[in-house]
Amino acid sequence: MNHPRPHHPSFSRRAALAGLTGATLAGTTAFGASATAGTHRRAVRFATFNASLNRGTQGALVTDLSTPDNQQARNVAETIQRVDPDVLLINEFDYDEDGTAVRLFLRNYLAVGQNGAKPVRFPYRFTASVNTGVASGVDLDGKNGAVTTPGSDAYGQDAFGYGWFPGQYGMVVLSKYPIDIRAARTFQHFLWKDMPGNVMPEGYYGAEATAILRLSSKSHWDLPIRLGHGSSSTVHFLVSHPTPPTFDGVEDRNGRRNHDEIRLWADYIGGRRRGAYLYDDRGVRGGLRAGARFVIAGDLNADPFDGDSYDDAVRQLLDHSAVRLPGVPPASRGGVEASRLQGGANASHVGSPAYDTADFGDTAPGNLRVDHVIPSRGLISAGNGVFWPTSDDPLHRLVGNGTVVPTSDHRMVWQDVRLG
Repeated sequence: MNHPRPHHPSFSRRAALAGLTGATLAGTTAFGASATAGTHRRAVRFATFNASLNRGTQGALVTDLSTPDNQQARNVAETIQRVDPDVLLINEFDYDEDGTAVRLFLRNYLAVGQNGAKPVRFPYRFTASVNTGVASGVDLDGKNGAVTTPGSDAYGQDAFGYGWFPGQYGMVVLSKYPIDIRAARTFQHFLWKDMPGNVMPEGYYGAEATAILRLSSKSHWDLPIRLGHGSSSTVHFLVSHPTPPTFDGVEDRNGRRNHDEIRLWADYIGGRRRGAYLYDDRGVRGGLRAGARFVIAGDLNADPFDGDSYDDAVRQLLDHSAVRLPGVPPASRGGVEASRLQGGANASHVGSPAYDTADFGDTAPGNLRVDHVIPSRGLISAGNGVFWPTSDDPLHRLVGNGTVVPTSDHRMVWQDVRLG
C-alpha cells in the first residue's frame, strides 16, 4: 500500500495450509535454488514482495544501499534468500534512472548470506520509470493549484501517481531466467479516459485533468520470461502496483482507479477484442495473444472479501476464464496468529486470515489479502505460500516483533508452477 503521507502512500497444498515458514523454505531447493534456463519442466517459483524499500527523499535509497549494514535492507534480502524465488517482483523500490539502487541491493545484500541464509543471485533484472512522483502539471486534487515542486504531500497529490519525487514507490523485477527485454511492454502512459467503460468518478476531474490523467499509478509491465527454448517455454510476467482504494473522499477516486488498474490486466488477458483498445508506451496496440501463458503478480491493494475495494476489483482476475488458480491460495500460520492476537477489524473479516498477506492497522482496515500471484491456464500449480512466520519461529524477527527494525507491512507471496 502506498499512503499519501511521508511514511509510504496501500491457492498449496497441505504444506501451505500448515503455514510454511522461512525455516522450512530455507531447506526447499527443489523448486528454485538451482533453476537455470532449460530446466523448464521443473517447477519455477514466481513471487511478489512489497518490500517498503522506499524513502522520503530522492537518492536516499541509494545512500542506504551503498553500505551492507542497513538493517531493513538486510531483512528484505534475508526474506528473499529464505523463500528463494526464481522470478520476483519487488514493489516499493525507489526508481533511479541509472539503476544504481538495484545494483547495490544485488551486490551488497542479496549476494551476501544474511544470518546463515544462502546468497541468491539474479542474473537478469528489469526496472523502468513509473508514474509516482511525476508532476502532472495540473491541479488534480482541486487544491493549492498545480503543485510542481517535489517534496510535499501537495506535490504528491498532483503527480500522475502519488509520490513526493519521481520514482518513489517504484518497481523492479529480478529473475534467474532470461527476460526478453525486446518483447517487453510497458503501459506507464496509457490514459485512463481511453479505457472504454471506465469508472472514473463523474464530475470530479475537470477537462484538463481528464485529458492527461494516466491510468497506472506506477506502471504495468508485461515481461516475457524465457524458461527454456522456443516460444512455448515463455511465461509473461504481468506486474503492477495499483493505488490503494483509500485516502480519498466520497467520489472514491482511488478505489475506482484501483479497479480499472486491475481491469487493465483482465482486459489484456481477455482475448483479441477485449484488449484491442490498449496501447503500450511504444504505441503497439492490443492485449496478450490467445493461449499465451502468464503469471499476474503484485501488491494489487485489493482483497476479494474485505477492505475498501470498488466493485470486488480483484475478482476481475481471480474469476477470469484465462486464469487457473491453485486448489488452495497461498497461506501461512502467521496470518492466522496475527489476526487472533490483534483482533479489532480482523474479527469481522469474511476472508480467512490464513490467506492474509499484509499486516495493516488493527482498527481499520485490519490484515488483508492484497498481494497476489495468479497463474494462467497452461500452467500447473505446485507449492505456494505466504512468508509469515509465527511468533515462536526464529524467523519471526523478519516480519517485526516490536524489538527490531520491521521489514515491511506486507509479506512475500510465492507460487510454484510448471508448464502444462
